Amino acid sequence: MSGPDLFSQPRRVRRGAALTLVFASVLVAGAATGALPDADRKSASGAPRSSAASHHEDVTAAAAAAIADGKSPMKAAQRAVSRSGDRWAAVYSQGDYEEFEEALDGEYTGVGLWTRRERDGRIEVTKVAAGSPAAGAGIHQGDRLRSVDGEQVDGRPVTEVVALLRGDTTDAPAGTRVRLGLERGTRAWDLTVRRARLSTDSVTVRRLAGGVTVIRIDSFTKGCGDVVRTAVRQAPASRGIILDLRGNSGGLVTEAVTAASAFLDGGLVATYDVDGRQRALHAEPGGDTDRPLVTLVDGGTMSAAELLTGALQDRGRAVVVGSRTFGKGSVQMPSRLPGGSVAELTVGHYRTPSGRGVDGAGITPDLDADAGALERAETVLGGLGDAP
Repeated sequence: MSGPDLFSQPRRVRRGAALTLVFASVLVAGAATGALPDADRKSASGAPRSSAASHHEDVTAAAAAAIADGKSPMKAAQRAVSRSGDRWAAVYSQGDYEEFEEALDGEYTGVGLWTRRERDGRIEVTKVAAGSPAAGAGIHQGDRLRSVDGEQVDGRPVTEVVALLRGDTTDAPAGTRVRLGLERGTRAWDLTVRRARLSTDSVTVRRLAGGVTVIRIDSFTKGCGDVVRTAVRQAPASRGIILDLRGNSGGLVTEAVTAASAFLDGGLVATYDVDGRQRALHAEPGGDTDRPLVTLVDGGTMSAAELLTGALQDRGRAVVVGSRTFGKGSVQMPSRLPGGSVAELTVGHYRTPSGRGVDGAGITPDLDADAGALERAETVLGGLGDAP
């Protein structure tokens, strides 16, 4: 799908994992392995380094200087990231980063909350996992998360909030307590829940009464693209499919491309730049291109989910129903810092097959729908030729 620069192996490979590029912070995860291209070198013509490369060098230098001064390299790197204005950048401890990788593999220790940072910096709960400690405590989608163990979370990157919720794997395994500060409307309250070992069943498949197949993807964790392709093959041949991406915060872009391959017969899925160098992502041939398809989106549809939506919309493969998506179209790539922490920094942006930029703009659906969006999608499928 791409050249070796983008998908090169990380400097440290754990359990042989070959996880690759991430376009978003997965709400229960956060990052995947990968290596920043050698963008911090000058070109053959002696052109100056790009701003992304300079940003990476500044963060690395801050960590190295802190070590030389006997200070915390991770805190120094975090300060450098904060000064950069990179909204999506984050710095992880080695333990946190390994835990985030595990979450992308489908399991994690936590409380079962998906969150996102609103444009005003507030942290909103976008989903509560069924059967999780958060669900048992009565936390609802739309609640505002104010604090974790007394630490205020407003303005923090989602990845840092997730790290606080999950805690250190040594000091905060399953069964340990975490205190949350929450807000719902005018009500503010605190509660304590116990962390648990949870699985991220990111794809669910069900049949509606009329025979339509609904495939819901909550996040693009490892292997979910193949699950989508299997679900498409097993769907009744005479019926359409609703691809529900509402509240999907992104994840592994390789899985989003695999999911696109279920509906496309090869061709372009997205283009992107990494430190100014253009790349492209292509679907695999052989997808189902005939079955009626509707994609459901909302303001919680982000990043890799927007990439998939844009590809299906631009190529005329799906009718998009719902509300404007979030608008997260920047590319982050992780790299090891002096001292062992990992910095995930923005290095570029992606575009849909027609060349639309998503970052800050989102994707406008073909048909607006809020309440009753699923019913609207069924109606649209009927108009597309889904058998009665």
